[in-house]
Amino acid sequence: MSLIANERTKLLAGNLDRASTACLTIGIFAPLAGLLYGISVLKEAIPLPLLLVGIGCWLGGAVALHLMARRVLAGLNG
Repeated sequence: MSLIANERTKLLAGNLDRASTACLTIGIFAPLAGLLYGISVLKEAIPLPLLLVGIGCWLGGAVALHLMARRVLAGLNG
């Protein structure tokens, strides 16, 4: 694999990992911070079981993106 291909591979892995961090922030940290500080209407708008399912889905997506980034990096030359 050429040097350019290695850099493109690292760029792709970095983008996937940043997307996983965005999933954590948007789907988990933001709603939990809103609930913690009482600035969210989630308590009235969404039942707790549905909120937990949503958080689980966002967490699953974040983990999947992170694992894809790791798999992409596994293809680099040592």
